[in-house]
Amino acid sequence: MPARRHLLLSALAAPALIAPARAQAPLTIYTAGPQNLIDSLVSGFRAAGGPAANVFQATTGRVMARLEAERANPIADVVISASWSSARDLKAQNLLLPYLPAAAAAVPPALKDGHYVAQAVSGLGIVWNSRSGTPRPAEWDDLARPEFRNLVTLPDPAQSGSNFDLIAGLLAARGDAAWELFAALRRNGAIVAGANQQALNPVLQGAKAAVFGAVDYIALEARARGESVEVIFPASGTVIAPRPAMILASSRNQEAARRFLDYMLSDDGQRRIARLFLMPSRADIPAERPTIAELRVLGFDETAAEARRADILARFRQVMGV
Repeated sequence: MPARRHLLLSALAAPALIAPARAQAPLTIYTAGPQNLIDSLVSGFRAAGGPAANVFQATTGRVMARLEAERANPIADVVISASWSSARDLKAQNLLLPYLPAAAAAVPPALKDGHYVAQAVSGLGIVWNSRSGTPRPAEWDDLARPEFRNLVTLPDPAQSGSNFDLIAGLLAARGDAAWELFAALRRNGAIVAGANQQALNPVLQGAKAAVFGAVDYIALEARARGESVEVIFPASGTVIAPRPAMILASSRNQEAARRFLDYMLSDDGQRRIARLFLMPSRADIPAERPTIAELRVLGFDETAAEARRADILARFRQVMGV
């Protein structure tokens, strides 16, 4: 009898011993920015015990358009944008879950809100090919000089949220003289070449000499690979582009989404960001490039600029002939 009882207890216990752990549902992340950045963060998150992730990577404009198209049946859990105003807009529509990781205590107040926090920060500058045979530019206006005729590209602010912010910053600093600068660029043969990477590629390839308003980290990474490019921040000022990360209130995987934001702001997550030449949002993590403290940052009313977005973009298209 004791032997039979022992066998019975063993049989009952066996399923619990061999049953596989419950699989974690994958996280769905929509992100603007470089593919290698999200790949690195997802890899680190998984190594730290997080679930797999389905990622949609595109420009800020395409990410926001997809969210709007899916409004009736939301899919994304986490959204990372390259435009601070996009996060503010989603919050105003009550579409975000309130959440800040504990590590956000090390993030400066201007880079966080109760509903979103900067993943990282980039700056906008001139990217110049030092083998182009052109003089090294120091200011935005230098790219309208005859030496740069037909040799300058600009990202399209309709596709790049950070470039829209640059236009808003220049308008705040210069008024109508900013439009005169863009008109001079057009007369000098500058072209609007699409999103950030599309504007940079001809400069990397040597077909063009410089990008007006390039997102810096892409070019800094190219320089580290040996490309003959230099990132120049005009002394007259530029804008920064915080990359807000947020959780949608409609997320079906909120626990994993919170864990991803926790990992993103962890020591390991922020160091991965720094290695790709972005400024970490945490002030206590060293950067591998110039930081906000080293730039003259142009201030502007982001809410007012966003309210005028359609008018600003229409004026830009008219001035640049696109």
